[in-house]
Amino acid sequence: MADDRGSSAAVVLAFLTGTALGALAALVLAPESGSDSRAQLRRYARRAEDNLRDLAGRAGEVYEEVVGQGKDFVGAKKSALRDAFEAGREAMRQERDHRSGDEESEDR
Repeated sequence: MADDRGSSAAVVLAFLTGTALGALAALVLAPESGSDSRAQLRRYARRAEDNLRDLAGRAGEVYEEVVGQGKDFVGAKKSALRDAFEAGREAMRQERDHRSGDEESEDR
C-alpha cells in the first residue's frame, strides 16, 4: 500500500515537472514581447501556486485520515493485547488454584 502511494506521488511529481518545463519552453520559444511573456508567466505562477495549495490541502487531509486510522489500529491492537494478557493471567491463576487444590488433597 505504501508503495502505491510512493509511485503515485512520483507520477504526480513527474507530471507537474513536465508541465512546468513544457510551459517554460513554450514561453521562452514563443514569439511574444517580453511584457506579454512576463504576464503569462505570472498567470502560470498563480495557477501553479493555487494548484500546489490545493494539493497541499488534500495531502494534509489524507495525512490526518491516515493518522486517525493508525490511532484506531493501535487502539484496537492495544485492547486485544490487554484482553489476551488478562486471559493469560486468569488462566495462570486458575492453574495455580487447581495445582494448590491437588497439593492439598495429596497432603491429606
